[in-house]
Amino acid sequence: MDGERVPPEQMRASDADRDACAERLARALQEGRLKLDEYHERLDLAVHATTMGDLAALTRDLPVPPPAPVPAAVPEAADPGADPEWRDRFEPWRGLAAVSVILIAIWAVTSLISRTYLPFWPLIPLGFMFLFTLASTIATPPHDPTGRDRHLGHGDPDGV
Repeated sequence: MDGERVPPEQMRASDADRDACAERLARALQEGRLKLDEYHERLDLAVHATTMGDLAALTRDLPVPPPAPVPAAVPEAADPGADPEWRDRFEPWRGLAAVSVILIAIWAVTSLISRTYLPFWPLIPLGFMFLFTLASTIATPPHDPTGRDRHLGHGDPDGV
């Protein structure tokens, strides 16, 4: 090629171009702009099209589709779980709940296997975990969204 540009209608069509043309034809069929036999005829030509000009000829008499609507932002729910402070405070409790389920399941399976109720031994580790989680939740200051750690005085411009 000696630097000559190929006109757009003579450029080779890609699979994505053929798919876009097929979607446009399907939309025209849905809207009642094409009859079923005309749709099938144009679709067959679109699938076998070689150039962009071949595809443009198939949709020349159809209106340009409207731009896709931009989805609206979904507002966050106004529940306490959406607040970062509450989320931070409940996070350790999720771990305690998971460990509780596992330990109680082990106790239940061993009780079933032995065909007698064994002493409820999960109470001991879960009791300690509960106390440590509660102490951690009470002792930990709330999350500061500004990034300053107020309880230690860091980030305060006055140094106080």
